[in-house]
Amino acid sequence: MTTEERFERIEHVTAGLAEEQRRFREESRQLWRDTQRQLNEAAARLNDLTLRVADANERMDRMEEQSRAADHELRERIAALVSAIGQWMARDAPPSPRPQN
Repeated sequence: MTTEERFERIEHVTAGLAEEQRRFREESRQLWRDTQRQLNEAAARLNDLTLRVADANERMDRMEEQSRAADHELRERIAALVSAIGQWMARDAPPSPRPQN
């Protein structure tokens, strides 16, 4: 093999290595872009989920307040009804017979 042939062989191998390195860099860039895109999508979904959970918590808090208010109103109505029944019974009850000695 002549010196010229050796140089051509070295140039050929070097060109192949350079092409392989170029493909590797391009593949790495593509993987990086894909990873960034997936991270951005995951962040957007996480943000959406966070907002949904916050909305659900707000709705649950409102429902809890409404439930407590309805419970309080119901207790007051029951107490008023029991009191009214007691007054009615005391007013309309026949006199109790007196025990005879």
